[in-house]
Amino acid sequence: MRYIFLITIFSVVFAFEKDITFTIQAGKMDCFFQKVSPNEIIDIEYQVIDATHGELDISFQLADPAGLVIVADYKKPENSHRHTATLEGDYRFCFDNTFSTFSQKTVFFDLMIDTEDVPEKDYDDDKEMELGNAAETYMMRVRDISECVTRVRDHVATARRLQELHSAHEARDRNLAEDMCSRVLTWSIWQILLMLFVGITQVFFVRSLFEDGHSSYKRFIPKLSSR
Repeated sequence: MRYIFLITIFSVVFAFEKDITFTIQAGKMDCFFQKVSPNEIIDIEYQVIDATHGELDISFQLADPAGLVIVADYKKPENSHRHTATLEGDYRFCFDNTFSTFSQKTVFFDLMIDTEDVPEKDYDDDKEMELGNAAETYMMRVRDISECVTRVRDHVATARRLQELHSAHEARDRNLAEDMCSRVLTWSIWQILLMLFVGITQVFFVRSLFEDGHSSYKRFIPKLSSR
């Protein structure tokens, strides 16, 4: 029965999860493949965290092994999808940046493959009745521990995904702040150069006015003295 307990515990703990950050060149489309079994749940979240030019957006498609497009997003900064697989095979996750001419995008996505199937009963009622109250108490403890481990697993997975998404949001905000700072700095430099040019131009213009008046005054003085 100890082996049954271990099998039950490990069956609720393990699930596939993968997070990737990658760059898509302008005018390109990148696809990823993941093998999924029937009744498994595909849970994916993506977010554009950086772009060299333009908006933070990307197009996304999720297709089953038969090539049928299940989900299609067009030019979105972020989104999440949840789908229960009906076919076994390689599911395709495509990120499309073909609508961009110059802007390459940095995309973060988190993929989780899990199942919501109810764990099968690893014992039968007749055998439990034969073993008596001790077996019933033991199996109740196994169920309680299994449920506790499942809750802990779910909470840890949720916390991890929230931290990863928070990190992605932080990276996007940092990139936006750095881009805005670069724009403000560039604009400020141009403003300073323009102000210097205008100031120097005004100095020369005012100086030329004074020089013209002084020379005219000098030309007018000799005429008066001659009289």
